[in-house]
Amino acid sequence: MTSEGVTNRQSRHEPTETMARLQAAVQAKGLAVFARIDHAAGAAEVGLALRPTDLLIFGNARGGTPLMQAAQPVGLDLPLKMLVWQDASGQTWLSYNDPRWLVRRHGLTGETEAITARLATALDDLARTAGEGD
Repeated sequence: MTSEGVTNRQSRHEPTETMARLQAAVQAKGLAVFARIDHAAGAAEVGLALRPTDLLIFGNARGGTPLMQAAQPVGLDLPLKMLVWQDASGQTWLSYNDPRWLVRRHGLTGETEAITARLATALDDLARTAGEGD
């Protein structure tokens, strides 16, 4: 279960609770929630089965705009996203793009490295808050 540029973290909670904890953590940091997409519900609507798979899209212009100023196509990967999903064994996971990988993908340099380091720390903190604790 490894893909280049994707960070996967286990959660101690079931998918619904993990997503609720993630959304609360995102909002507590003052980030905007742009959308929540329930892929499993979409699959069910067309008669297909999919284990819990829920995507949260979030961010703020202060973090993402400087990256798009450096290379507008980085907007393909923004706003930030985090996927909460359950594997075949029932384990819940949080997955997200590593911002440092986005730097390499889009050929960003210089000042964007500090921004992406902050984004990477923020995403790691959000995943930890959502997946750990009581």
